[in-house]
Order: sequence, then structure tokens, then C-alpha cells
Amino acid sequence: MDPATDLQPMPTEHLINELQSYGVRLVDPRAGAESRRGGAGPSDHKALTLDGMTVMVPVHTAPAFESPYLVEKPDAYGRSRISRDGLVLGEVSFPLQPKFYGLTTADGIPYSKIAVLHGRDVLATTVLQTCIRYQSRTKTCQFCAIGQSLAAGRTIERKTPAQLAEVAKAAVELDGVKHMVMTTGTPPGKDRGAAILTESARAVKAAVDLPIQVQCEPPDDDAWFARMHAAGADALGMHLEAVTEEVRHSIMPGKAQVSVERYFQAFEAAVPVFGRGQVSTYILAGLGDSREDILKVCDRLTRIGVYPFVVPFVPISGTPLESHPTPSPAFMNSILGPLAGMLLATGLKSIDAKAGCAKCGACSALSTYERRGRGQGGCS
Repeated sequence: MDPATDLQPMPTEHLINELQSYGVRLVDPRAGAESRRGGAGPSDHKALTLDGMTVMVPVHTAPAFESPYLVEKPDAYGRSRISRDGLVLGEVSFPLQPKFYGLTTADGIPYSKIAVLHGRDVLATTVLQTCIRYQSRTKTCQFCAIGQSLAAGRTIERKTPAQLAEVAKAAVELDGVKHMVMTTGTPPGKDRGAAILTESARAVKAAVDLPIQVQCEPPDDDAWFARMHAAGADALGMHLEAVTEEVRHSIMPGKAQVSVERYFQAFEAAVPVFGRGQVSTYILAGLGDSREDILKVCDRLTRIGVYPFVVPFVPISGTPLESHPTPSPAFMNSILGPLAGMLLATGLKSIDAKAGCAKCGACSALSTYERRGRGQGGCS
């Protein structure tokens, strides 16, 4: 009997959990768009498309080097086979290198140092590539690699509004980019990056009609939410990463100075400005929070209209957590199934997000659970 045809098909959401936990080995590392090392996440990944969904899969991490999953060299049509331990699971393809990567700005900076392609059709940039948290070992988020790509010369420290507008316009016209993510390291000052994001969003919207998500820590003054929205930001991300104070103080001591309750105060203030489902938070499963803790916070978030984008933690080489294990596929399934149920019950859909991580969905299998209606109730 042919083992390739005897293999029982795996649901797509379970396969995505496996790939994001174990990573993949590539016969041809040059296939598709260039992968990223270091920098603001997701990093050490490569985008690949399976069953119509583009996902970010680790390729440069320690687990990926020993992964049971292998992706063959693409054929003349860009198609590859993916196998596990010699058993062919199906076909995948890679998003191509974007055309805008071949251009430089008016002041001579390669476009790829200003913004990069994430997933299949998302333009992403870290407007400020430095962070007050990253400068101190006692304050840094232990999973963060924001300084690595800057040190390696793959990006520049501060992207100007004019540069961002120029690159965004080209990415839409040349590569059909559908939305944009603007994140930032946290600068000194009480606005925590909101001012930089406001001027950046305004410049991009003046140049091209492109939905934008901005991402920052909660500013001290909630008035910044209206300012960012008025400048052209369509969606907002304020990322908890870890949901319990104990884990936050252990893993991200600087950022933990902004409490979970302050985040919730900010969420409550931001949702009326941006709308239900247009405010999201990024939660890294596998840092130490229990399944129950994550689902309890997700239940609270969905009730106020915030989309909890839960992704598996993937260690990045060169960070203090580079040897931290990735969460198991079973652990992710135990969270994402019930979470999809919460999203369905509260009417929050990734497809309705105007821009950002929830809309892209490439860093988690969550949207696949959501689309297939595999919700499994609340946070039991």
C-alpha cells in the first residue's frame, strides 16, 4: 500500500498548529519571499500557503532545524510538496518576492529597509526600531529581537512619514498589498509611541487609500485613540503578550509596569473610537500562562469587543528565551477551539477586521478554527 495515499488527512487548523510548533525544513531556503531574521516579530519565519491560507512558519529556529516536516523545492509553477517523516501530506506554495523590494526611496534607502511583506498581502513596518524597554536587561521583554535587524543593517532606526508613504503607495500599486501594520518600539514619553504612529498614519493615508492598523502600548492619555483614528488609523493593536501579572513581571519586566488593568481601561476607551473588532491584542501562548488564564482573559476581551489574537510563542535566536520550548499543538488546540467559540458568540470575526494581525491571521491557526465554526464553548 502506498504510504502517501494511506495517510489520514489532518484538519488544516491542526496542521497549522503542528507547523507553527515544530517549524519546517526547506530543501530550497530561497523559495518564495525572503524570510526575516531578528527584528520586531514575527521573525525567523517564512510565509507559505496551504489550503488557501497563508501562514507564517518558523524556519530559522532550533526546533525547525530538527522538524519532522520537510518542504520540497518548488516546481516550475511554484508548487511544493510537504511531507512528514517521508509521508506526503499535500501541496504548498510560497508568496513571491514583492516587486517593491527592488526600489529605493527618494533619499536612497532600499524600500525593504522601510517596510516588509508579511503573509501574502500585508505591508508591515516598525516605525521606530528602538525601545526604552530593550535598552536594559532588567526591563527588556525576553522574547524581543527588535534591535537585531537594526544592528545587522537590515533596517533603519526611524522611518519618516514621507518614506512610509512612498513605500506604501508602491506596495499597493506594484504588489496589490491590502492593508498595513505600523508598530513601534516604545519611546520615552507618556504617549508610548502614539504620536509617532499618528503622524505616520496621516502621511500614508494622504498618499494611498490603504487600511492601517497601528500598534503601541496604552498611552497615558486616552485622547490619543481619537487622534490616531482621525489621522487615518483604521484599527488598533495593544498587545498584552502575557495575561497574568506573574508571567508578565517574569518575562517582560519593563512592559509589566503597565498593568493588565490599565490595558483593560485602554481597551474600554478605544473600542468606542475604532469599533468592535477593530481593537485587538496579541497573546503569546506558551510563555507560562495556563490555558485557563488565557481563556479567562479572552472571555473578558471578547465581551467588550476586543479581538484576542492568540499565537504560539516561537523563540527567536539571540534572545534570552531562544531555548524556551514552543507550546505543543495539543495546547494550542485546547485554547483556539474554545476561543473560536467565544468569537462566534460575540460576533467578532477576523474577516471583519479592517487591518492588522487579526485580519492577516498568518501567525496563528485561529482564523481557520473560526471559519470552520469549530468553537467549543467558553472558558471552562
